[in-house]
Amino acid sequence: MVTTLKTLGPQAAADLDGDLMSESGGFSLDQLMELAGLSVSQAVYKVHPPSAGKRVLLACGPGNNGGDGLVAARHLYFYGYTPTVYYPKPTQKPIFEGLQKQLKNLHIKFDNESKFEDLAKDTDLIVDALFGFSFKPPVREPFDEAIKVMESGVKPVLAVDTPSSWHVEDGPQNEGIGSKYMPDYLISLTAAKPNVGHFKGKKHFIGGRFLGEDVAKKYSLNIPEYQGVDQIVEVPVDVRVEKL
Repeated sequence: MVTTLKTLGPQAAADLDGDLMSESGGFSLDQLMELAGLSVSQAVYKVHPPSAGKRVLLACGPGNNGGDGLVAARHLYFYGYTPTVYYPKPTQKPIFEGLQKQLKNLHIKFDNESKFEDLAKDTDLIVDALFGFSFKPPVREPFDEAIKVMESGVKPVLAVDTPSSWHVEDGPQNEGIGSKYMPDYLISLTAAKPNVGHFKGKKHFIGGRFLGEDVAKKYSLNIPEYQGVDQIVEVPVDVRVEKL
């Protein structure tokens, strides 16, 4: 039973990614993104199986967090969901362009023209993959509308790594867009971030079954006890948080 959740601040999280993608680490960015997106898709399946509604709206930002959302959309399609991707600022880099081509080849819908509010009303679950741990407030266009809609609670939301608009260490802002945003579900990738101490949703998962003991020891992390072929582990929402 997890009693203390060790968390990584933005610099430590960036350093860990750097170690994984170093010559000795051996991972590439697209490998880590694939593993992260697979974890996100499994979290969706856990909290909202297709029998509960197949329509999933993935709100993807321009960074790696958005890439995780694009990967998750592909996996969700093959699980039997009907994903729709909201990607208002596509990243023009080979990895991201490849992910978009993969989805379009599967005829997965991209909708950047409709109001996010209308897209949300026509879905069963929203995946918040707008911003990752490097985000710094405030929220700017064109993402402000999406944050407002998710904040309203019109549909359940699964946030990827950190709830968008939250400060990675301090949590939600005191006022303005996102100040009352509380996603229903959260999946932390590789390790939880310090703002998880402010999370009061229904379920919290750790995802990313690729961390070796040597790297975990370097960053004083405990590797979760993954079961079977699962890429995610549920941890208590009210667990004590320790920042490393």
